[in-house]
Amino acid sequence: MSKIYCIANQKGGVGKTTTAVNLAAALAEMSYRVLLIDLDPQGNATTGSGIDKVKLLPSIYEAIIGQADLKRVITHSQNGYDVAGANRRLASAEEELLGAEQKELALKKLLSPLEDEYDVVLIDCPPTLSILTINAFSASAGLIIPMTCEYFSLEGVSDLLLTIRAVREQINGDLVISGLLRVKFDPRITLQRQVSDQLTEFFGKSMFGSVVPTNVRLAEAPSHGLSGLNYDSSSRGAQAYRSFAEEFGKREKLHKLIKRGKKGK
Repeated sequence: MSKIYCIANQKGGVGKTTTAVNLAAALAEMSYRVLLIDLDPQGNATTGSGIDKVKLLPSIYEAIIGQADLKRVITHSQNGYDVAGANRRLASAEEELLGAEQKELALKKLLSPLEDEYDVVLIDCPPTLSILTINAFSASAGLIIPMTCEYFSLEGVSDLLLTIRAVREQINGDLVISGLLRVKFDPRITLQRQVSDQLTEFFGKSMFGSVVPTNVRLAEAPSHGLSGLNYDSSSRGAQAYRSFAEEFGKREKLHKLIKRGKKGK
């Protein structure tokens, strides 16, 4: 059965999509069967996976509103994982879902038939606490929160935690925070070190030990439709995401899945 995780932070520019793409690539590199779902109408995870979002039809939008089977949406990325891509049409799903019954469970129902086809499903959420994000929370067992070590990031995480609590109480009692990941980190900046220390003190074991540094190669990779690992395998950013994937895999006990996955191939 797939283990489903969403990657979310309603604050923009915190490396959410970069984390989704590079974690997917790193897990695929480790031989996990990975599906990346782009649930952001901006479609950046789709583009960053080498898929032309403009020509994408059907997309995750058509699947969510029941006009296409999810398997028809999924394509294989040159980064080694599968993708259910998105584009601007997904923004229309917000309005359409609001009038639907059990609107919070649309994505969960959509993923149910695929539970034995992947080891890990990663959902890249939009930078808003919208019905699409709630759908991701409802479908997931774990939440990865990428964040920069800045003051306003702390405020954003506080709002996110309130939403998570509400989802747990009303929809998905199994949702847990897998961990917070520090990204775009520059240890030379005093404020970032101070915020990092505050996060570690407050969240304790919920913080991932891995830290992703500011890295130009990670920033360049999406324009080539590649993850940082596939664009420059030896870069500091690629190495950091490999370390994160290993830590994530151990924390979530994914090694049990890979054994089953290899036997099933």
